[in-house]
Amino acid sequence: MAQDQTAGAAFREGFVNASGCRIRYMEAGTGPTLIHLHGAGGLWLTPAHDLLSRHHRVIAFEMAGFGSSAETIRFETMPDLATVMAEAVANLGIDRFNLLGSSFGGKVALWLAVQHPERVLALVLEAPSAIRPVGSPPPSGSPEDMARRLFAHPERHDPPPVPEPDVLAMVGRLRGPERDTALEVRMRDLETPTLVLFGTLDHVIPPEMGRFYKELLPNCHLVFVYDAGHVISTERPEAFAEVTADFLERHEAFVISRTETVINP
Repeated sequence: MAQDQTAGAAFREGFVNASGCRIRYMEAGTGPTLIHLHGAGGLWLTPAHDLLSRHHRVIAFEMAGFGSSAETIRFETMPDLATVMAEAVANLGIDRFNLLGSSFGGKVALWLAVQHPERVLALVLEAPSAIRPVGSPPPSGSPEDMARRLFAHPERHDPPPVPEPDVLAMVGRLRGPERDTALEVRMRDLETPTLVLFGTLDHVIPPEMGRFYKELLPNCHLVFVYDAGHVISTERPEAFAEVTADFLERHEAFVISRTETVINP
């Protein structure tokens, strides 16, 4: 079964300039602002974006160097990219916001949060790649090969697009070591309420990596999403949106859902 082709239909396109880059974003909804930084495959709107936009102003950036947001300056480090994205948010007139980072974008989001802790109200990390096992390769190969790594059930989804070679080179340059000592030192002082989500069937980053975030972040909540792979928001959008929205409201992670259902999707 292919993914829902109507996902993101309510989102409108916009552009903002930051550090010489013309950065594209998609926006929908009203309420508290939620900034989303995507993974290495680029901006990909899912039903989870639609669900989150019911109660939040969701701004999903196409980060500098991806897609239409062509790389006009050469990023040498992940903190460089985080700085540009923080500037992009500020140039939209947004001072304080909630922040969601997916996989590669999770590391960008962490760097942004440690650089500007006063601006980030709450942080959600979806299968973040900031801490990885030694020698763990990123997803690569054909779309079908990538789908087998990214999804717990690849037969239910269209294969993801393969990034362009220049994007892959940039991602490889910014991905950095499996353990980033400079980032981890600063994570210990980050008091921002943080939710870390891993799918129980993640074939890219082992879910047990979540324990490092619990050890390093003073206010970290770790949740495992059953029967989901690396891209939780695509495979389990309802579960992902519910736990994320609830955390953004209460800054706590609860096992018991507030919805009147026996089996929560």
